[in-house]
Amino acid sequence: MKIKNKNNTIAYIILISIGIFMIYPLIWLFFASFKDNQELFGKLTLFPRQFSMSPYLRGFRGSGQFTYSTFYWNTLKLVVPTVVLTVLSTGVVAYGFARFRFPGKKLFFLLMISTLMLPDSVVVIPRYVAFNKFGWVDTYMPFWAPALLACYPFFIFMQIQFLRGIPKELDESAYIDGCSPLMVFIKVLFPLMKPAVFSVVIFQTLWRWNDYFNNLVYISSVKNFTLSLALKMSIDGQGSSTPWNQVLAMSFVSMIPPILLYFFAQKYFVEGITSGGVKG
Repeated sequence: MKIKNKNNTIAYIILISIGIFMIYPLIWLFFASFKDNQELFGKLTLFPRQFSMSPYLRGFRGSGQFTYSTFYWNTLKLVVPTVVLTVLSTGVVAYGFARFRFPGKKLFFLLMISTLMLPDSVVVIPRYVAFNKFGWVDTYMPFWAPALLACYPFFIFMQIQFLRGIPKELDESAYIDGCSPLMVFIKVLFPLMKPAVFSVVIFQTLWRWNDYFNNLVYISSVKNFTLSLALKMSIDGQGSSTPWNQVLAMSFVSMIPPILLYFFAQKYFVEGITSGGVKG
């Protein structure tokens, strides 16, 4: 019994040490947001000389006519519809591949999976040309439209694998009770897909919330800037006298929503990832 308790203690110490090591950059970011430039670059101490909310208050006001409340709202306008549309569209496509037989199913599945091999650098120019002709540049349509049309094969594949683990007898029972295929998906399968859905929500939220490159390509006006573009603008707008504590403060604040999302949904996220393995 003593040996078991000793082993547990050692395991906890190792895990806690690894955990502290992994979150140390976040801890440093928080404390660095209270330091001025002289203290930030002149001392190696973790804790600041004094704690003041001034960097957060000044940073939130921004460096131009728009405050960070505008950039937060823009980010939510981009991310939330994109995530919702992704969940709905990829779920329906995954349901079709996992439960139905139709001509060319294997070919379409192969084409869908093959798009995973395409790097973004290959498709960014054709996408920009197409979206520009549609008049979607400097709007959020370049993010909403692909989500509506299920242009995320990774999410489709992950949900297909999850659906294959759900017995088809549930579908048959629902058909006997008079449900249509759409109602089977809405009332029977979709509630059971909660772990996979949460995985899609977390992945897509993190990707879109932290995305800088695509936002830079498709969004040009400051009034439509997201947080990632606003942070870069805060650095460029100040030149050599950049108040880094304000930039770090806004960086820390911008990280809070995705961290909270993962914290509260990690149970379903882990279950969705482990259940999404390849099944026979």
